[in-house]
Amino acid sequence: MCDTFIALPNATYDGSVVFAKNSDREANEPQIIEYHPSKLYPKKSHLKCTYINIPQVEKTHAVIISRPFWMWGAEMGVNEHGVVIGNEAVFTKLKVAKNKVLTGMDLLRLALERSNSAATAKQLIIDLLQEFGQGGVGGYQDKNFKYHNSFLIADKTEAWVLETAGIYWATKKVDDFYAISNALTIGEDFDDIHPEAIAFANKKGWVKGAFSFSKAFSDYLYTTFSGSKARQCRASELLKSNYFKIDVTSSMAHLRNHHDADFTPSKSLIGNSICAHAANAISRHASQTTSAMIVHLTADKPTVWVTATSAPCLSVFKPMWFTGMVIPDLGPKPEALFDKDSFWWKNELLHRQILKDYKNRYALIIPEREKLEARLLKNVYQDKKKTFLETKIAFEEHWKLLEEWLQKIDNASIKKTPNLFYKAYWRRLNKKVGIKF
Repeated sequence: MCDTFIALPNATYDGSVVFAKNSDREANEPQIIEYHPSKLYPKKSHLKCTYINIPQVEKTHAVIISRPFWMWGAEMGVNEHGVVIGNEAVFTKLKVAKNKVLTGMDLLRLALERSNSAATAKQLIIDLLQEFGQGGVGGYQDKNFKYHNSFLIADKTEAWVLETAGIYWATKKVDDFYAISNALTIGEDFDDIHPEAIAFANKKGWVKGAFSFSKAFSDYLYTTFSGSKARQCRASELLKSNYFKIDVTSSMAHLRNHHDADFTPSKSLIGNSICAHAANAISRHASQTTSAMIVHLTADKPTVWVTATSAPCLSVFKPMWFTGMVIPDLGPKPEALFDKDSFWWKNELLHRQILKDYKNRYALIIPEREKLEARLLKNVYQDKKKTFLETKIAFEEHWKLLEEWLQKIDNASIKKTPNLFYKAYWRRLNKKVGIKF
């Protein structure tokens, strides 16, 4: 499950636009941060997406994306024109097509590669939805996990929510800020809607009183057990409390929020935390934050802050821009099995060591993390260091800290161990990918 928000100039500290998303996926599903430059293609060429081929356009825009390692599509990203998009799995009453369709992540990446504004991206997703459909197996190891999608789409001037159920859709323009999770949110207050959506819902008997897109099309059971309402409410509370003050720093805290001050990952049956940690094979399996991204849209080129790792509560947000090499060498691209030389897996090893005694071991690394992050924020926003070199140094320092933290954690005694069911769950996950402690 995931959480995404947008804050427009009226709500931010400096009159900019701030976008942020936690991508929640299966715990053993690495996610890759990638840069793809603008590219020209021959006429009538084709593009291989996750499950189908579609016609390619003659020119694509440069993008920075975060994608599950086995997919073509992306969970979140930004292009060179400052168009940002995040998507969410939503659960509807309509059957989800299993194959020969575009995934929600495909739709997102296609819109980034082909659009120079939020309005264009919104319409492109609608058009692709009608032409190719949506769905596909959305899970990595869970091949029964299928869903429809909602999207938060923005640029420097405006933002839109686009929510879908099969081929049906509704849109709403954002005023100041908006948060989406794993549920349809557009009710009676849509700005535009699929021309046949209301008639279709009425025919099915899904409309009680005034038409509401979310009430008519939502699947109650899956939506409830996704924990989306609690997470969206918490996200809205955080945005309201920071109104006029939302910036990159507050967004980092937002994506690290655990809702409960006494949080430990082994608690709670349902995933109601914005910063998500997997905990069981039923209700919190596809609920681990495997990547996090913040995009700061100002008059300059976008500043993109990424963890490039799971667990933002334990990771470091590092800056990057559409300049130079964009992304430094992060070792081998993370794949299905643990690789100690891969940046994503190295951080995941630390994460899983900390889970053995979360509250006590968390406290051992946070002071150094906060010190590094504070320096990076100062370099970018006070000293105006916005070059690839700053990105490279940030990743190198995070890698160095990972080595030091792993040694520190290894020497720390366990003061409070989680319950047996939780430990057994993680032992199974570790065995599958070859992690040995």
